[in-house]
Amino acid sequence: MDLIAKERRALLQRAARAFGLAGVVLTALCVSLPGIVDPDVLPSVLIVLGGQAAALVMVGRSGNVGWVILTIVLGCGALALAQLPWGESANVALPIALAPLGAAGTGAVGMVLSEGTGRWILWALGALGASALVASAGPTSGYVSVPAIASLAAWVITFIIGIWVTAGVQRAMRRIEQIGRSHQAERHASELEAQRRQGARLLHDTVLATLTLLAHSGVGVSAEALRQQAEEDARLLRQLRLGSTPMPRFSGSYSLEPVGETTLGTTLESVKQRFLRMGLTVRWHGTGHVLLPNDVLDAFLLALAECLENVRRHAGVDEADVTITEADDIVRAVVTDAGVGFSPETIPSDRLGFRESVVARLGNVGGSARVFSTPGAGTTVMLEVPRR
Repeated sequence: MDLIAKERRALLQRAARAFGLAGVVLTALCVSLPGIVDPDVLPSVLIVLGGQAAALVMVGRSGNVGWVILTIVLGCGALALAQLPWGESANVALPIALAPLGAAGTGAVGMVLSEGTGRWILWALGALGASALVASAGPTSGYVSVPAIASLAAWVITFIIGIWVTAGVQRAMRRIEQIGRSHQAERHASELEAQRRQGARLLHDTVLATLTLLAHSGVGVSAEALRQQAEEDARLLRQLRLGSTPMPRFSGSYSLEPVGETTLGTTLESVKQRFLRMGLTVRWHGTGHVLLPNDVLDAFLLALAECLENVRRHAGVDEADVTITEADDIVRAVVTDAGVGFSPETIPSDRLGFRESVVARLGNVGGSARVFSTPGAGTTVMLEVPRR
């Protein structure tokens, strides 16, 4: 927000510089015409105008109000010098020649005087002084003249421009803050939902799987394997109760500390050993040494483990095949079993297993999962993740 305010001030300063220099140059050309200003006074007027032009350049570069004051003083000085010698009959064209200086050359600084009471007072003094000097340049002493009114109007217009730009930027900043707060609230809600879904997947992949084994009296699984799995689940629940955030390490195991990159071969061996303990023999085919980003590797292995867990629990067989292949942009795993099979359309909507622990998990890292199965003809699941 500070950067936006800074850019707004810089915009007004550059606009004041451009408008003011145009007025100074036009005035210099006008007063240089024969008969407009006394020839003895003209060099002094041009020198003062040159100083005012230099002050306007600094107004465009610096936010120091001192350069604004100098611009007003030099502008009013040039308006007064052009009328020398005082008391003699003035040229009727002199007020018209000086109007660009009073209106633009000096009035341009009104754009940078729209903030703060002190600057408003400076604006009022400059507007009245420049307009009065333009009016006094005429052959009469009357202050109601077209050049004087034009000069005062220019001061008012530049002041209004400054206020309008300032108010518009402030409204935009408030709107940006509101959008930022809304985005932050939405992101917080999304993070909470992601954490909730991660927790549901975690419990499904670990605690619920172990409880399901116990509910079926651990058929096909040794007592030692059940004890080891239960200990890992208990440790995970204790850490969660203390407020830790679990990080998946490999299929069926969660670590509470971040881990570095690991080749696919090392983690696949962990998956293989886990399911071997559980009574499922997995035959591995294809490559086993693909290097993936940590988040993609975690999702890939956890989804693969869930597919093997489904084979162990539902297929009615004690062996499965996993084929892993890689291309330039994707890594693919195909899990195949010769079990009882099922109809994918009949999966209840409240079942977390495949939809959350496989499909949604891979979708979070840009991957996908497809299942092909028919009752009595086994099941094939294809998992794909990007290598990115």
